[in-house]
Amino acid sequence: MKKSMVLFALSLTIAVLLHAQGNWPANIHFSKLPNGLQLLVVEDNSVPLVTVEIAVHNGSYTESPEFNGLSHLYEHMFFKANKDIPSQEKYLDRIHELGISFNGTTNTERVNYFFTLGSKEVTEGLQFLNSAIRYPLFLKEEMKKENPVVDGEFQRAESSPFWPLIDKFNHKMWGDLFSRKNVIGDHQVILTCTPEKMNVIKDKYYYPNNSMLVVAGAVKNDDIIKKVTAIFGDWKPSDFDPFQKWPIPEFKPLNPADSLSFVVTSPNAQVPALQIGWLGPDTRNDVKNTVVADVFSYILTQKNSKFQKSLIDSGYALNAGINYGTQQHTGPITLFMIPNPAKFKPSFKMLQEQLNQFDAPDYFTDDQIATAKIKLINQEKYGTEVTSNYAHTLTQWWSIASLDYYFNYADELNKVTRADLNDYVRKYIKGKPCVKGLLLNPGQQTNWNVTDVDALFN
Repeated sequence: MKKSMVLFALSLTIAVLLHAQGNWPANIHFSKLPNGLQLLVVEDNSVPLVTVEIAVHNGSYTESPEFNGLSHLYEHMFFKANKDIPSQEKYLDRIHELGISFNGTTNTERVNYFFTLGSKEVTEGLQFLNSAIRYPLFLKEEMKKENPVVDGEFQRAESSPFWPLIDKFNHKMWGDLFSRKNVIGDHQVILTCTPEKMNVIKDKYYYPNNSMLVVAGAVKNDDIIKKVTAIFGDWKPSDFDPFQKWPIPEFKPLNPADSLSFVVTSPNAQVPALQIGWLGPDTRNDVKNTVVADVFSYILTQKNSKFQKSLIDSGYALNAGINYGTQQHTGPITLFMIPNPAKFKPSFKMLQEQLNQFDAPDYFTDDQIATAKIKLINQEKYGTEVTSNYAHTLTQWWSIASLDYYFNYADELNKVTRADLNDYVRKYIKGKPCVKGLLLNPGQQTNWNVTDVDALFN
């Protein structure tokens, strides 16, 4: 069969697989190649640019301790030599030739790589991406250069005065599965990584049926389907599901019998800092409460909330907020507070009062609930304005939930009620086991005689 006929047949197959798009915007088109590669085309002719991005279900959640940090190192090695471009120098020459702006990111549950270039060069951009994703070489000399670069990012994180608190807090939260939430990795693992370990990651996760390609910008869907089929259509899929072959272990509930509270000191800590964490909902088991959590957190971060007025306006804290991170595998709920040193011990009593009132009938006003929904929806709308950035948003939600989740998010937000907020608090926060960590400098610990965080709340 002639190549043109093969491409036509593949395009027909793709057309059959087109997603029933429901609430999806009319300019976004989903399809799937026969090899399992998901394709998302975002048509936006406002500027003559296009972003080509590929995302892979990979990240720290796939990492056992001996691989911790190597998804991130792999991301760095992506922009090096491959079968078609034999060195990083040639790689960068091609980047400059095509006028490409490029980058990649590694998160807990996604690794993504993206190029932005002129729309007339979209074919070249897709070919360039294809070479990098399918045929990396992992040259030893390039790895020797890159290992300390990635480790340097780790060292910069360690330079934060809050690092001793954050690091110990995460070890307490995730226990023996700490590596699954630790994107930045482990010094020794990063510095001693070999090309063989890079290929282990590639052979586990880098397949078309574990990836999504986004082409966003001044393009036409039908044209991109043909180009992607021609370039990526012969990428061989895996004959296994990596998440069945290497399942992600379930995170264990926090055990109140364990020592979940701690005090850590650092001479670099200029102010005291408190962090509290609960194990929250996830998009596999409790989709509704992942949305409710966003509303709850948004309300508490606003200046007119009782939480902010009681802690900040009353002078008990210099900073206070709560955050929920949506994930497929146990999204964390995290409260962070900088107690006012002048009201150090009373600030914990006030915080406990707020925790006790989280599900009180009058803790939120109807206006606060309504405003939170409007603001969250507007934030999502604002995120669609720059198409190159929007591509990253789409792959992020693809990885941690689904595109349907994302495009139905506004509808689900509007369904959230006061009763839902109270149920969420009772299910995940109030009276539930939590990790409490307090950071002090040695002088503060001596002056305030603090050895037990829990005692400060009583």
